[in-house]
Amino acid sequence: MLLSLFSDGDDSAFTEIYNRHWKQVLFYAVQKTGNTRASEDIVQDVFVSLWKRRGQLEINSEFKNYLIVSVKYRVLRFLSRERMKRLAEEDNVLDYDILDDSTQQYLDFEELYSRLDEIIGELPEKSAIIYRMNKEQGMSHREIANETGMTEKAVNANLVRTKKIIRTKLNTFLSGFLL
Repeated sequence: MLLSLFSDGDDSAFTEIYNRHWKQVLFYAVQKTGNTRASEDIVQDVFVSLWKRRGQLEINSEFKNYLIVSVKYRVLRFLSRERMKRLAEEDNVLDYDILDDSTQQYLDFEELYSRLDEIIGELPEKSAIIYRMNKEQGMSHREIANETGMTEKAVNANLVRTKKIIRTKLNTFLSGFLL
């Protein structure tokens, strides 16, 4: 009887329904969200929606169960939005951490590259030229041999020696750098 009055737009029927059920559905919402303010908004939205749809409502179960299910779906939407916000915030923090880490990596790389450049500068001039031709200009052993007038075997031997020297000096640098 109360629902039919409500469906016909009776304000006092709506007030009675609200007064009978709002505490129970609010309690349910607070249990699920852990957030009283958000739960109050959810319950208010459910009752406003009920009022707006009062002429079209077809409730086939107990009214209290209908309200609980309505609140449940709104709670799920709320929790989903909160989760998305939290994930977005975590992504922002992660992006910041990645940027921060990449900056440090860049600085470390620059320091390593600078040390490599110093080591190459300490090499005999011919060894430094051959190394730069190979590593920086991408020239093959044959092209370097043609350019310098050396044999390919001599170029290869020179590069092997140079790489050993560089590796040894960089290992010393890196062991001190990493500590």
